[in-house]
Amino acid sequence: MPHRCSIDHAVDQALARLPAHIHMGLPLGLGKPNAFVNALYARIRALPERRLTIYTALSLGRPPLGEGLQQRFLEPFLERVFADYEELDYLKDLRDDTLPANIRVEQFFMQPGSLLHSASAQQDYVSSNYSHAARDINAKGLNLIAQLVAATPERPEHLSLACNPDITLDLLPMVAARRAAGETVLMLGQVHAELPYMPGDAELHIQAFDLLIDEVEQRRLFSTPNMPVTVQDHCIGVYASTLVRDGGTLQIGIGAMGDAVAAALLARQADNAAYRALLDDFDLSPWQTLIDREGGQDDFAQGLYGCSEMFVNGLLTLAEAGVVRRPADEHGVLVHGGFFLGPADFYQRLRQMSLEQRARFSMTAISFINELYGDEALKRRQRRDARFVNTVFGMTLLGAGVADQLEDGRVLSGVGGQYNFVAQGHALQGARSILLLRSWREAGGEVSSNLYWQYGHCTIPRHLRDIVITEYGIADLRGQTDSEVIARLLAISDSRFQQTLMAQAKKAGKLAQDFALDARFTDNTPERLEAIRARHASMFAEYPLGSDFTAQEQDVLRALNWLKSKFKLSEALALGKAALDAPEPEAYPAHLARMNLAQPGGLKEELYQRLLLAGLHATRRL
Repeated sequence: MPHRCSIDHAVDQALARLPAHIHMGLPLGLGKPNAFVNALYARIRALPERRLTIYTALSLGRPPLGEGLQQRFLEPFLERVFADYEELDYLKDLRDDTLPANIRVEQFFMQPGSLLHSASAQQDYVSSNYSHAARDINAKGLNLIAQLVAATPERPEHLSLACNPDITLDLLPMVAARRAAGETVLMLGQVHAELPYMPGDAELHIQAFDLLIDEVEQRRLFSTPNMPVTVQDHCIGVYASTLVRDGGTLQIGIGAMGDAVAAALLARQADNAAYRALLDDFDLSPWQTLIDREGGQDDFAQGLYGCSEMFVNGLLTLAEAGVVRRPADEHGVLVHGGFFLGPADFYQRLRQMSLEQRARFSMTAISFINELYGDEALKRRQRRDARFVNTVFGMTLLGAGVADQLEDGRVLSGVGGQYNFVAQGHALQGARSILLLRSWREAGGEVSSNLYWQYGHCTIPRHLRDIVITEYGIADLRGQTDSEVIARLLAISDSRFQQTLMAQAKKAGKLAQDFALDARFTDNTPERLEAIRARHASMFAEYPLGSDFTAQEQDVLRALNWLKSKFKLSEALALGKAALDAPEPEAYPAHLARMNLAQPGGLKEELYQRLLLAGLHATRRL
């Protein structure tokens, strides 16, 4: 039986039973036992003769408050959503580059964009496929595994790895072999009261744990509020939904574009007439042959099976709506997932299910989901007509995708499992890899293309190019010549950048000098899409999967994002001109009260008020 103890006693045990250098593995994302981690971190920080290396990914923390309007918006929202969530002390020091000399943190995936300016995080990043993480961590000499678990009275002799069986299940055979050779490797668990107990592969007998903290964690689980889904995102999601074949397999990720895909599939099922009317307005004729061959526009007679490293809110919503309903096996599993993370109501909906209902969502090893090796015949049967849908922030005209790293080498996030799914898209019969891309972005008032002639880094090499979708359409790149790849990507790029991109391709000799885009692709503009949105407003919900923001907060967030795209909020005193045409305060009393700007005190707050009013007016929902 495991040794049951307090957090402090667990730290004592780890220090007494492990060598001077503790190599601690923590689950990706949600499953970290933060209180224990903080206690061990504090103890070793005070013991310079000891060393600690933490191996993990996606260390989650509240976003920084920032200054000015951003701070006024975030502070009460974060207090409400995160409440008493215990932050990771090492993450703060990692952000500030103040880790003690005897402690290191190696991650293979980061909370997107959060550690761009941390030298220690950038230097100790490990570029590794998700499916290789267990192998690589074990090779470093892992001697302590610590994670949150779930308990239920219905399974008194078991604990569930719940949100994170992903790497732990792959590590266990490696750990067993090292223990058999005489090494000490400890496994520690702490029950979290809010963590849904996931039965099946995620269950371990209680004897699998060496240390079990007897204090049940009651503090808030980390959650990721649904963010707004823009017109760009919705159009991308609608195009992607047409390539999903009834009876097939679906993988999607977290974020607004993933939510947009889920929303479009929900509409395809629940309101097929409105869905088809929108498609008619899009004019699918350039891609109709591809859609007829690979996807469909009808509702789902057979339903889908979900196989995704991340079991996301969108997949749960699709299952609740009956879109994801094709069982993968005789056990009735509708979704295989490796880890989960999402908004608070996602965890609540899982907790409210019976164990039998939860068993339909099988949390399992990442090696099962992200690879075809092992049980390959079974996986090929289950994953028929698979659509692996992932996002990138950039794409070269020759078909290379950029998702994890900037040109200067700084890592935004990580490769994660994206390569694994792209590879499966090519390896499985009938499968396709689909990369989603916003064709342009705006920052500081400057608009730029996310399609480039060249970029100094790629996540997905161009020899694995397949399908790319932007808000302007679909580019089927599989098996195409370079000139055809360029032409198809130009056809779904924003028209503001087409001529420049075309000239670069011609200068490089990769496109014929007399090449010209068909006229139907030269009106790829936000204005055209906004007109479509106005005609089909019901299909463009800003929060199609729900929201943690109040109605006023949704308006304010929209206004702040608009201001951020136009200006730098930190330079508010130089932005007076933007507020000249703003409405009077009486137009938005509740919004100003939420931002504590109903009665501005001084010139700076008066300017904040005018800027906010300008943003609210510019982004008001018609």
